[in-house]
Amino acid sequence: MTAGGPETSRFLNDHLFHHLKRFAAEQDSMSVDVIRKAYEPTEEGFLGVVAKQWAVKPHIAAVGSCCLVGVVCDGKLYVANVGDSRAVLGKVIKATGEVIALQLSAEHNVSIESSVRQEMHSLHPDDSHIHGLSVCLQVSRSIGDVYLKKAEFNREPLYTKYRLREPMKRPILSGEPSITVHDLQPDDQFLIFA
Repeated sequence: MTAGGPETSRFLNDHLFHHLKRFAAEQDSMSVDVIRKAYEPTEEGFLGVVAKQWAVKPHIAAVGSCCLVGVVCDGKLYVANVGDSRAVLGKVIKATGEVIALQLSAEHNVSIESSVRQEMHSLHPDDSHIHGLSVCLQVSRSIGDVYLKKAEFNREPLYTKYRLREPMKRPILSGEPSITVHDLQPDDQFLIFA
């Protein structure tokens, strides 16, 4: 239900890593808090871009991106995900030599994850249209997709096909990452980010 387009991805590429480095330097460490803090100004920065371009380029309010981050620091692997992305760790079972895949990230895909749909319904118990909308949405979290986060961008001049029929009572999507921390072990062999 997004317009597609590279604007959000480019913005993420240009800003998120700089925020991550800045907060890690300020705290002189890597942590869940550092990663969460790096996502916040990135999301707010893109909101600023949308606000500036809204009058001449309203479709930018319907552009969003998934964002998967992995950081290895001090023997720990931090994985942060916003959207329909996946981080998988390849691990060797010592006894058999078999390699198994261990999913490290939580997916936010509304269409295949009933738990994600349930989360959306629990966050919007008084919004009857969220039940039908959750079927159309691909993700419950993204960077961008401002028209599903801020009511002031869910109106004209945004194309009708993106606008909600009923007013939004609260943001439908979130830019908050789910973050996991994994202590790296000698039998951890490889990572796949997809």
